[in-house]
Amino acid sequence: MLKKRLVGVITVRNGWVVQSFGYNRYLPIGHPTVVAENLDRWGVDEILVLAIDRSKKVLGPDFELLKTLSDMSLSTPITYGGGVKTVEQASLVVQLGAERVCLDAALFGDLRVIRDICHHVGSQAVVATMPLSIKDGHLMWDNYLTKVQLNAEQEIPRLFQDGAISEALIIDWQHEGTPNGFDLNLLRKFPLPNIPLIAFGGLSDIEQLQSALSFKQVVAVGIGNFLNYTEHAVQDYRERLASDLLRPPEYRGPIF
Repeated sequence: MLKKRLVGVITVRNGWVVQSFGYNRYLPIGHPTVVAENLDRWGVDEILVLAIDRSKKVLGPDFELLKTLSDMSLSTPITYGGGVKTVEQASLVVQLGAERVCLDAALFGDLRVIRDICHHVGSQAVVATMPLSIKDGHLMWDNYLTKVQLNAEQEIPRLFQDGAISEALIIDWQHEGTPNGFDLNLLRKFPLPNIPLIAFGGLSDIEQLQSALSFKQVVAVGIGNFLNYTEHAVQDYRERLASDLLRPPEYRGPIF
């Protein structure tokens, strides 16, 4: 059985790690390199860097941050999202050390560009970032640039019709930063049963994590600043979950 992944999520805004509350209110945490180094040492399966302001400000990917992380020679695979809209940008993100690329605003544009990106970097290296919510019983996909909500049950099949994208990052944007806030209905209502999903946004409680991981379609859970409250949070999550689905707990202490 394939092991499901515990992903440490680093939310970056204006170059600094922040704790986000519904992507509306932010508290500063620190520098991305410090948080990434800690997550690497604590033994997460993957580090997901989300630069949430790059697309909105039309800044493109944060290549400087990626170069800095690459120079740190972290042992944990890095996935990067934020500002990626072209084949050239996606290719450079991978060249700078990211194993995978998250696409967000680009998903609302020309799907031919998405196909081209997948062709150049490989479909296994492309993740669709999808802020979702439930409204009047329907699954809605939030376009945070235009503030328009689309019917996800209609739009998602169109996005994945070519089978080019490997996974979808499902973000409960309304409850992001809220302890035990993730709405499991986002997983239940996802219209394509064969697309691997990463669940993120308000996941903190052990029982809730177990519930999310129990979905066959869920291949990973993402946890953000809940991992930064205590140094052994990653190991605590693994031990308390006590599931064969996750990799055993591992702690890599500092080298003196």
